[in-house]
Amino acid sequence: MNEIIKILLQLQSLKFNGKAVPNQAKQIAGLRAKVPPPVLAHYDRLMARGKKGVALIRNQVCTGCHINVPRGVVLTLMHNTDVQLCESCGRYLYLPEPAATPEPVAPKKISRPRKPKAQLQAA
Repeated sequence: MNEIIKILLQLQSLKFNGKAVPNQAKQIAGLRAKVPPPVLAHYDRLMARGKKGVALIRNQVCTGCHINVPRGVVLTLMHNTDVQLCESCGRYLYLPEPAATPEPVAPKKISRPRKPKAQLQAA
């Protein structure tokens, strides 16, 4: 996931968490300093309207507005080359982190009992 999106997610969680965290203002200021001004300005506009600024893409659908996201946007996010916005709601988009998959287990071979040769020749 893009570093800017990770920072925006942390900001969003601090804003919508609802719990008072010690040094929260200092923490927010530190995170905001790491985000480029144009990205931060767009994020602040979304937050001023009471919307979350970052949305997850699940099954090629923005979870913020529930509209299909173009495949090109998803591919750009998969390659982690650029920050992408939802064309419908304007939220910054991100893909979920791939889950660690366990090592595949080889299937056991089931052996069938063999017929004795005498039965095979009689048949």
